[in-house]
Amino acid sequence: MAELATVARPYAEALFRVAKQGNMAAWSELVSELAQVGANPDVQAFAANPNVTDTVMAATLASLVKSPVTPEATNFIQMLVENGRVSLLPEIGEQFQVLKNADAGAADAEITSAFEISDAQVTQLVALLEKKFGRKLNPTVNVDPALIGGVRVVVGDEVLDTSVRAKLQQMHVALAA
Repeated sequence: MAELATVARPYAEALFRVAKQGNMAAWSELVSELAQVGANPDVQAFAANPNVTDTVMAATLASLVKSPVTPEATNFIQMLVENGRVSLLPEIGEQFQVLKNADAGAADAEITSAFEISDAQVTQLVALLEKKFGRKLNPTVNVDPALIGGVRVVVGDEVLDTSVRAKLQQMHVALAA
């Protein structure tokens, strides 16, 4: 949703600026946890309940994360609750991660394989992909037997699909034309 992304962007950018001045790792962990908590349907329903005060909602959000909540984080949570923006937490988390990766010259890579791949194979594949994409990659590996064979890699908006399924689809298109 473009609207959520547009509304969440200033929050993510502000959080990122604060994190750069402090402990980036701690902020990253806290933002990730808040995004997970905010994505929970029960939390969304609780936040939408008109009988729940802003103070109770902010305290509840702060209590649901494992990371230590600093005064800055408390202010951030309180501001989100007061503005009715708890539903933005997952999008804020995504945008924060993108900003963090861009600052570090890195990107998240979603690697989907038809079969389980070992850690050594992942390391070797990531090294090749880092050369191809020209940046450090943070891989997430998934298994999808529907690929039949090969891998599909998504880095940002770039897709590298070397799966058998993709090759069969290309052949189908070529033969049907």
